Amino acid sequence: MNRQSKDVLNNIIAKPYVSQRILSEECGHSLGVVNRSIKELLEEGYITENIRPTSKAAELVAKTSPKNAIILAAGIGMRMVPINTLVSKGLLVAKGECLVERLIKQLHEAGIKDIYVVVGFMKEQYEYLIDEYDVKLIVNTDYATRNNLHSLEKAAEKLGNSYIVPCDMYCHSNPFRKNELYSWYMVGEDEIESSVRINRKLELVKTEDNEAGNRMIGISYVTEKTAEELRGNIKRLCGDPDYDDGFWEEAAFTKGKMLLQARQVKPGEVVEINTFEQLRELDGDSLNLKSDAIAVITEALKAAATDIKDIRVLKKGMTNRSFLFECKGKRYIMRIPGEGTDRMIDRAKESAVYKALDGLGICDNIIYMNPENGYKITEYIENARVCNPSDKSDITACMKRLRNMHKKKLAVEHEFNIFEQIDFYESLWQTRSCYRDYENTKKNVWRLIPYIEAHAKEKVLSHIDAVPDNFLMYKDESGNESIRLIDWEYAGMQDPHVDIAMFCIYALYDKEQVDALIDAYFTEGCSKAIRTKIYCYISACGLLWSNWCEYKRSLGVEFGEYSLRQYRYAKDYFRLVEPEL
Repeated sequence: MNRQSKDVLNNIIAKPYVSQRILSEECGHSLGVVNRSIKELLEEGYITENIRPTSKAAELVAKTSPKNAIILAAGIGMRMVPINTLVSKGLLVAKGECLVERLIKQLHEAGIKDIYVVVGFMKEQYEYLIDEYDVKLIVNTDYATRNNLHSLEKAAEKLGNSYIVPCDMYCHSNPFRKNELYSWYMVGEDEIESSVRINRKLELVKTEDNEAGNRMIGISYVTEKTAEELRGNIKRLCGDPDYDDGFWEEAAFTKGKMLLQARQVKPGEVVEINTFEQLRELDGDSLNLKSDAIAVITEALKAAATDIKDIRVLKKGMTNRSFLFECKGKRYIMRIPGEGTDRMIDRAKESAVYKALDGLGICDNIIYMNPENGYKITEYIENARVCNPSDKSDITACMKRLRNMHKKKLAVEHEFNIFEQIDFYESLWQTRSCYRDYENTKKNVWRLIPYIEAHAKEKVLSHIDAVPDNFLMYKDESGNESIRLIDWEYAGMQDPHVDIAMFCIYALYDKEQVDALIDAYFTEGCSKAIRTKIYCYISACGLLWSNWCEYKRSLGVEFGEYSLRQYRYAKDYFRLVEPEL
C-alpha cells in the first residue's frame, strides 16, 4: 500500500465516507489519486464495497497507531531573548494558553495519555505538569552544552508509535490523531530556504545548493518499525562530539533521505514560537511580552515597543546574555547580566569606569547603563570583527591600542585586586575545589605576591578582561581602521601589564605566543624582570578565572577546556618563574 492509499484509508477510518470529492479535500490528494486508492484498498481487502474499513484495516491500525508522545522542552531557547531568562519557552502563554499545556490537551483529545516531557533549563517550572496532566519528566542535564538530539536520546527507549513534539508550537487545529499508518515529519507547504524539500514521492530529501525547500516544523510521528532504525542513528550520532550541537532530525536521515514521510500543513496552521517577535505576532497581548528589558529600551530610546524589531540573540557570553535589535532605523545591543553575575560584579563600579572613558573613543558608545542591575544598551558597530589572536597584524594593532590607552593613565576610585578576587570567587563555591591539588596550587600562586609587588611600577585604569573577543576592529566613517575595547565589567586600577596576561590566557597561548604578544606590546623591548612579572600574572590570573569557572559550574554553566587550561596556567607559569623567586 502506497502513501496516498494510507492517507485515504486513515481518513475513512476516522470519519464516515461521504464522497470522493470530500475525501479528496480532507486528504489533500487529487480526485484521480483518491479514486485509484479506493480501488486498491478494495482489492486488498482494507475497505468494503460501501467504503467502510474492514477487520484487516483494524489489524493494521492496531500495529501502527499512537501509544505515547515525547515533548522536547529542555533547551534554553536563546532566540527567545529578552524573555528567555524569565520563563522556559514551553511555558510561554499565547492566546490565553500555555504552549506545552495546549499541546498536552491536544494529545489527550487524540487519546494519547502516556506523555514524556524532556526537561533541562528551568526544569522545576515543569514539575506541576506531573500533577495536572499525569506526565512523566525526563531530565536532560546536558541541555546547556548539547542540542535536542541528546534530549531525544534520553527518551529513545520510549520511541515506538510515538509523537515527537517540540514544546514551542502553537497548533491552531489539533495535529494529533487517534490512528496513524506510517511515520511522518511535519513541514510547511510554503517553499523557503530550508535544508529539506519534498520530492515527487512525497519523501523528504536534503536540498542542494541554492535550492528552495520546505519549512521544517518538527512535529513528527514514528512507528515501531522506524523507531528501531532511528534509535540506532541517535546512539551513533550522540557518541560523536561533532554532533553535540545537533538536532534530532539529523538522526532521521539515511543517505540524504529522511526515514519519515512528509506531512504538509498550510502556512500559519502551526506556528513555531522561537523568538520574541514571533510571540508578539501571534499574540500581541501575551503577558510574556511585558519584559523589563523591553521597557528599558522603550524608555531609553523614546520608542514604542512595536519600534523594536529584528531581535537576534548574540552568542552567549561567559558572563552575560546580549541581544541585537533595531529601533527607528538604527541597531543596538542590549546586555542582560547572566547567572550569578550580581554577586560577581559591582555595577556601580562599572558605571564609574564608563564615566571615566566617556568621550575618549576608547569603548563602544553607551546609550544606557543601569548601575544597579547591569542592564546596558550600546550602539551597534556595523561591520566590526573581533581580534584574531592568530593574526600578527591584528595582534600588533590591538597591543598598540591597548598601550595607548594605558598611557592615558586614567583613574577611578576602585582597584581590581587579583588575589582578593581569587579568595572571593572561592568563597562563592560553598564547597571544596574540584581540583585535588588546589590548596598547593593556591599556596604557590601566593608566593608570587612579593615579586609582583617589587616590580609593579604604577597602577592605572586597566581593562582586566582585555581578551581578543573584546577588541572590536572596524572602519570608521572616514574609512580609517579603528579599534574599540568593549565589556569593561571587571575594570579597575591595576598594573596595566595584567591586561597582557589576560589576553594570553583567554587566547590559550603557549609560551612562544605569549612572548610574541609581550614583544608586540613592548616594541622597544621588554626587560627580563617585566617579562617574568607578566608570567606571574598569567599564573595568578589563571587561578582567578579557574575559580570563576568553578563558581559558574555550580550554577550549571560549563566552559569545557577553557576552565582546565586556566588551572594549568596557574601551575605551569608558577613553575616557569619559580627559579626567579
